Amino acid sequence: MKARMKNPAMILPDAMQGIQNLYKAMHQGGVPQELLELVYLRVSQINGCSACVYAGVASAKKAGESDERLHAVAAWREAPFFTDAERAALALTEAATRIADRSGKAVPDDIWAEAAGHFDEQQLAAIILMIATTNFFNRLNTPIEEPAGAKWS
Repeated sequence: MKARMKNPAMILPDAMQGIQNLYKAMHQGGVPQELLELVYLRVSQINGCSACVYAGVASAKKAGESDERLHAVAAWREAPFFTDAERAALALTEAATRIADRSGKAVPDDIWAEAAGHFDEQQLAAIILMIATTNFFNRLNTPIEEPAGAKWS
């Protein structure tokens, strides 16, 4: 499979600089790399972005994540492998990604309160930036049909 076109972030001048700045900022937020990778993977699973799911698994493994936990991310509520803080982050991830599926607040107060009980403001900012940036990548890759395992050039 071949992408319909080169990735838009690689076509427009300065796009990659902005993306790199976002990543630099979110990685300074005090959230463990493994958790940011779980957030990235869960967003990509929800959005059905095969390129990002593939990249998310590879990045999570590189960060030290176990196969056991990676296999269970899609069913994190039922799986015994996640801490309460990770569950709070994954609940926030799902709510913030599925904003159109809600009839009330995009992120309900109980989900926000649980996440805020585990993470300080800087950490929440990093998690939210990872959610938003991953949704951004999913929306770049799905229209152009970026294949799993593709390298940006």
